[in-house]
Amino acid sequence: MSSETGKLRDKIKGLPDTPGVYKFLDSKGRIIYVGKARRLRRRVASYFQPGRVTSGRLELLVSETRDIQFIRASSEAEALIYEAGLIKDHRPKFNIELKDDKSYPFLKLTVNEKYPRLFMTRRRLKDGAAYYGPYVNVKLLKEALSFMKRVFPLRTCRTPRKSVCLEYHIGQCLGPCEGKVSAEEYADMVEQLKTFLEGRKDDLIRALEERMKRFSREREYEKALFAKRRIEALTAVQQLHDRSRYPMFGELDELQNALGLPSLPVAIECFDISSITGKQAVGSMVRFVAGRPRKTDYRKFRIKMVEGMDDYSMIREVVRRRFSRLLEEGKALPDLVLIDGGKGHLAVAMKELSALGLGGVPVASIAKERNHLYAASLEHPIRLSPGSRLLHLIQRVRDEAHRFAITYHRRLRRKEKFETELRQISGVGPIREKLLLEKFGSIENIRNASRQELREAGLNKRAAKAIMDHFHGGG
Repeated sequence: MSSETGKLRDKIKGLPDTPGVYKFLDSKGRIIYVGKARRLRRRVASYFQPGRVTSGRLELLVSETRDIQFIRASSEAEALIYEAGLIKDHRPKFNIELKDDKSYPFLKLTVNEKYPRLFMTRRRLKDGAAYYGPYVNVKLLKEALSFMKRVFPLRTCRTPRKSVCLEYHIGQCLGPCEGKVSAEEYADMVEQLKTFLEGRKDDLIRALEERMKRFSREREYEKALFAKRRIEALTAVQQLHDRSRYPMFGELDELQNALGLPSLPVAIECFDISSITGKQAVGSMVRFVAGRPRKTDYRKFRIKMVEGMDDYSMIREVVRRRFSRLLEEGKALPDLVLIDGGKGHLAVAMKELSALGLGGVPVASIAKERNHLYAASLEHPIRLSPGSRLLHLIQRVRDEAHRFAITYHRRLRRKEKFETELRQISGVGPIREKLLLEKFGSIENIRNASRQELREAGLNKRAAKAIMDHFHGGG
């Protein structure tokens, strides 16, 4: 192995295993190739694996690479934006040239308008607007556009309206049509977007942090809070990466908009109840982060305070126990609480949270029969369309909570059966019960065991005879 190859491999080991853009540089420090990846370290390492070279072009690229640089991104969609900008600016010789034709879409920022808009287009005109791209992956571009729309809430209407529309009320437009934002503040937002599109997100976050501190010193708390929320939006997604799992931007966006939530529901906790005629009733809580299950955070509850079939009281108990513990331990609250049930289940969960001083935590419920989604913010329930991404997201969360509850409930029922059957026998207490189950594995095997096998399992003559008498009528 040459010293150059060794240095590169050491550099690769230090790459993060997160989304981003990588740049290969030659001996003169020139960028010769730019690429994007979901997992930077794995992708870059693949170029330098023995036997990896599949073409003369790739072999030449590897042989000319002397250094590797990277830009961390929050998602592959964000990396797509950076990749296109770097290719456009540096025109690396090993990148395939993209033609500015109708095959690939661009992002268009209408800086030639008083209140610019950002949208996707396949036509690049000489109209004074700023164009970014082209981009070869339309799906990722749409995800990136959805993220930017949330963080940089520019207007989307082609012609300014006379009054604010729904986009303003859900926090995805600053409302210039009604003067909700000044021209200077709007222009500042556009400049921030440009900084982001140029791949300088870290610079943008630092500038926003300085601005937030300045607003706080000057007691302009509303502006400070706005800057803080922008910083959180730009950094939250990056903190969510769980090795190879990434945020489901589109689904979470839809859920936020549908329920009118104040922030993206990154962390969702879903509660379910499982019981048969009120016996061995249990509750479950599953936690999803960025649309994916976080099983280490799951919790199960054995219902202690409710007798009989009373789902509402069971939901109250489980919600109270869960959030009391979170408050005691000072842990983060979820962005959304989801209850498996209807309007009544929603009401009791909200009442319990309010009693704990957590009335600001968003709560929704999903009724199985008709897939109706209820929330306090909704005048009428939302009927989720079959096949919609939003329904699929909620079904995944709800079904996982149901599965977890059912599994726990069945386990308790099996244990109850063992206890009831064996504890009825004179001379068999918890210790001997455990010994028998460990030795024979099931009630049926104990039933079929001979007196000698029972003695060999560690029972005395009297206990062995009692078991034989119980199962075989004194035989």
